[in-house]
Amino acid sequence: MVVGLNLGRIIQAASLNRDAGSMYVRGIDFSANFNRNLLIRLGQGLSLSETGGRGIVYFSKVTWMPSTKCTSLSLNPCNSKQHVIMQRLSIGDPSLRASQLGTPASNRIEARGDVANYMTNSTAIAVFPWMQLAENEYAWVAETYFSSPDFDLPGYRTGTGVYNVSVY
Repeated sequence: MVVGLNLGRIIQAASLNRDAGSMYVRGIDFSANFNRNLLIRLGQGLSLSETGGRGIVYFSKVTWMPSTKCTSLSLNPCNSKQHVIMQRLSIGDPSLRASQLGTPASNRIEARGDVANYMTNSTAIAVFPWMQLAENEYAWVAETYFSSPDFDLPGYRTGTGVYNVSVY
């Protein structure tokens, strides 16, 4: 029964992740309160809230940093030949689970989510195993995690939750 109930939560979380990612890649600005509140309403059944609740949604814009860009701009140090996170926004409780891509330093993330100095900031380096981007290519990533403490089986299975990722 617990597995079946958790399967239902997986479907809810996957649907929210797909919808959130689809909006993000189409340019919806989740730093704006109206758009954040829209996503919170969509995630209401999963207990998503602005900074707490039982879930977290991460939005990341990733690109490839070629070595040619580092040398042409005379950047030293430089995150050359690596994927980097250009933008990061989150809604919910980040203490539940960190982003699989990595986490830029919070003091480097601007109000609209842009990561300052992503070309040289070592905390902006992304773990991006899904594809190899080329110069001037971008990937928009939506990640969601929702804890399922109500579906735990004490003594057998605890700390359950569902994770989804969508790459656009």
